[in-house]
Amino acid sequence: MRLPDARFAAGTANLGVEGMAPLPRAGAGGFGALMRSVDGEVRRFIAQGSGAGLPGGLTPEAASLRLRMASATAASPATGAGVPEAERAAFLNRIAPWAENAGRALGVAPELVAAHAALESGWGLQPLRSADGSDTHNLFGLKATGGWKGGTTDALTTEFSEGEAHKTTERFRAYADPGEAFQDYARLLRDNPRYRGAINAGQDARAFAQGLAAGGYATDPAYADKLEQVARQIQGANR
Repeated sequence: MRLPDARFAAGTANLGVEGMAPLPRAGAGGFGALMRSVDGEVRRFIAQGSGAGLPGGLTPEAASLRLRMASATAASPATGAGVPEAERAAFLNRIAPWAENAGRALGVAPELVAAHAALESGWGLQPLRSADGSDTHNLFGLKATGGWKGGTTDALTTEFSEGEAHKTTERFRAYADPGEAFQDYARLLRDNPRYRGAINAGQDARAFAQGLAAGGYATDPAYADKLEQVARQIQGANR
């Protein structure tokens, strides 16, 4: 997993998330039309959903960590905060065909795949680039592990250990185009038994997000919450 670059997130920290209009309902145009309908309400949903109150039973240290994580989520372009509506809609519409194919292979709704790509890539605004500046098309932050034989690039990333974030350089996969990235993503999740909890989750955003987290997809302790919230908000436009 590659978390959003801190300097980009900091630039969006002062953007408000209140006063957003409700999401419009998707028409009969299918997933592509649904993606085009997503608007700024996603920012308020995530900002409020991640940090509204303290969960009971947490120690002061754990509660403090959760609040810090919620604050970072609200300011992060990965969850949509500060990203213009037109750019979010364009990104989701662009990846819709690949998300549909990957969703079919995994037995999950395409909205869940699209939400995962949005979360990992900062809605396409923070592409993982090679040393020469070219786009790796790695929309899911997949590392070059597990016998990977394709292209690679080294990049600075944020990982969590015992609840604390730290920067480290990791080797990531590089693809010829986005279609190849989605195919590899679907193959990795389908073939790795660690992620069996996410497979065939259908429309269940919670099961999908928790299945990925349980399999160790990311070290961020709030990862499942973030992914579920993005996915549920996208799904809500179609209800």
